[in-house]
Amino acid sequence: MANVELSAEEIRRYGRHLIMPEVGMEGQKKLKAAGVLLIGAGGLGSPVGLYLAAAGIGRIGIVDFDVVDYSNLQRQIMHSTKDVGRPKLDSAKERLEGINPFVRIETHELRLSSENALALFAQYDIVVDGTDNFPTRYLVNDACVLTGKPNVYGSIFRFEGQASIFATTDGPCYRCLYPEPPPPGLVPSCAEGGVLGILPGIVGTIQANETVKLIIGKGDPLIGRLLLFDALKMKFKEMKLRKNPECPVCGNHRTITKLIDYEAFCGVQPGWDSYAREEQFEITVDQLKQRLDKKDDIFILDVREPQEYEICNLKGHLIPLRDLPKRINELDTAKEIVVHCKVGGRSRTAVEFMKQAGFRKIKNLVGGIDEWAERIDPTMPRY
Repeated sequence: MANVELSAEEIRRYGRHLIMPEVGMEGQKKLKAAGVLLIGAGGLGSPVGLYLAAAGIGRIGIVDFDVVDYSNLQRQIMHSTKDVGRPKLDSAKERLEGINPFVRIETHELRLSSENALALFAQYDIVVDGTDNFPTRYLVNDACVLTGKPNVYGSIFRFEGQASIFATTDGPCYRCLYPEPPPPGLVPSCAEGGVLGILPGIVGTIQANETVKLIIGKGDPLIGRLLLFDALKMKFKEMKLRKNPECPVCGNHRTITKLIDYEAFCGVQPGWDSYAREEQFEITVDQLKQRLDKKDDIFILDVREPQEYEICNLKGHLIPLRDLPKRINELDTAKEIVVHCKVGGRSRTAVEFMKQAGFRKIKNLVGGIDEWAERIDPTMPRY
């Protein structure tokens, strides 16, 4: 914090902080001297970035490689309608600099990987995890442990959120809580399962709060505690977490001393669902269109939820994936069945289940109904 001073304009800007004894001039200087890295400029990254910039964090790095889409605007409040089609990093940088010109915004347009994470994390004091997939969560966790950087964790799905702080010296890491990832396809993403637009604002604000507390060294941070939030019931719960002495990353006898292949670890590398990736169990939207135009006898099975079916559909037979085991008798093993969901994840899981149940004339629609809307029927609503 050497040579960190606040200008008269900064003192006026942060006045409500400076009169708090828990922050004061010393705490505000700590905020200005700090560097925080946000993984993702989406639902969680938006409120985190907005509040950290407003709070006066001196240097904020953002990792992202996506562009703004209309479907982001329901929750990713860092971006606006005019930003659709722009790189998220561009709109995020513009928005945060507009909030606070005294903050340096550093953008990293890349996909976080085992090859770049350690060098990137080493440049910052704290890492805030705003990711939405398991491979990146495990990567962020392991890179934080190996570089000694606190991992301010948050996750969201539908109406439920979680927050904690991992990878500190005395606290547990993400692997202490979740030693193994769930089987591929078991947990749908927000793109498939949905998320209340307000939820990332609540969880992301908690992440921003914990980040500030870590920097100024005040309060009781979420180390060794997992905060659970249910927006429908408007209830918070808390779980006590303990460091696992046998954890392969942060335990007493570590077996992971370098970053690994996280796609393979989480079972989502090409080939994890080898049967479903075989040509005989796949069909593209173009191939399906040709078959339907020829009036081939194809039974279309839609494994999405009823509310998704109302948005758009291929006039298929609706059996939500969760109901498939108890409604499998509605399907005929002799028929040729094409299974689809929104983008292909749930339908792959359905195809696996059906194959084990004795179905052989089944195909997964690659890219799902979203690919159909993009390539075959542009008039179809996308969500």
